[in-house]
Amino acid sequence: MKTYAAVAYSGQPGFKLESLDIEAPRADEVLVRVLGVGLCHTDLVFSSGAAPYPFPAVFGHEGSGIVEAVGAAVTKVKVGDAVLVTFRSCGACDRCDDGDAAYCRTMPMLNYTGRRVDGSSALSNSEGPVSSNFFGQSTFAAHALTYERNLVKVDPGLPVEIMGPLGCGIQTGAGAVMRSLAAKAGSSLLVTGGGSVGLSAVMGAKISGCSKIILVEPMASRRELALELGATHCIDPSSVPDIAGAVRAILPLGVDNALDTTGIAAVQSAALASLGSKATLGLVGVSAPGTPVPGDINGLMTFGQSVKGIIEGDSDPDEFIPELIEHFKAGRLPFDKLVKTYPLSEINSAIEAQHRGDCVKAVLIP
Repeated sequence: MKTYAAVAYSGQPGFKLESLDIEAPRADEVLVRVLGVGLCHTDLVFSSGAAPYPFPAVFGHEGSGIVEAVGAAVTKVKVGDAVLVTFRSCGACDRCDDGDAAYCRTMPMLNYTGRRVDGSSALSNSEGPVSSNFFGQSTFAAHALTYERNLVKVDPGLPVEIMGPLGCGIQTGAGAVMRSLAAKAGSSLLVTGGGSVGLSAVMGAKISGCSKIILVEPMASRRELALELGATHCIDPSSVPDIAGAVRAILPLGVDNALDTTGIAAVQSAALASLGSKATLGLVGVSAPGTPVPGDINGLMTFGQSVKGIIEGDSDPDEFIPELIEHFKAGRLPFDKLVKTYPLSEINSAIEAQHRGDCVKAVLIP
């Protein structure tokens, strides 16, 4: 069948909306009509060519929509179900068995190759294959082929078109605090970067009962929103010469946990310098290749500190995303305050708007 998608080409900035052929679902696949898809920094990293990937390609990995067709082996969802689409995992390895789907042994192959396991692509144009299967979905499109493990059913009475970011950015930030760092009630947290992941971490910290929640963010509008969402303190890094010093002016003994969402080495080092004893720095920001892990080994040993890499907030989507949905319904996770919608045809303008800070999370509507 025909669909349309925002296609990225090697060496060409931005995306081009064009008509594509999409295959019928195979036995293990699900065809979803996309109602909305979040715009994530990871999409932009891959589409820029900063990470190896076959072009032309359709990206997008925060999709949501309605199931239109299912393969013969699919039992989890049926035609007509409202769903959000998250990352893909195999469901058969030891990590998946232990509830660590974000660290599935085949995570890179299933999410980052642009192809099915057999090397084929579900999408094509008149010139040949177009890479699909990004995070097992490629939802910068009107339709996407995905898999049971990617899907979480959503109450159709909710705003389905904006639920997709729960599948990546929101669960990454909230999960980093609630699951990866397991922040305790009464503890303190530093978050560096006030994008969708950082602000989701703020909301996760409030849900967890953190007593001090400090955000470092240069954009005034995002600092204001952070205070509305639960931050107790905000620091403008452009107005202070020493981020760690500013944090310790609030908490002289340092913070119990810190989360860097920026991927910037100097910011990571400042976050590490803000830690107290037995504290952990979580890293979720995408850094430039070759960026060293922050810290001095002797310092880490002396104070019993840890540096922890985090993917997808250590989420087991079938367990954690329904939990996040319940928090959203109860008003404890108002991630909709981060969202501004744009037509998929205006994806390039949405990228610029998100970069300027006109919105925190752009959601594209096909």
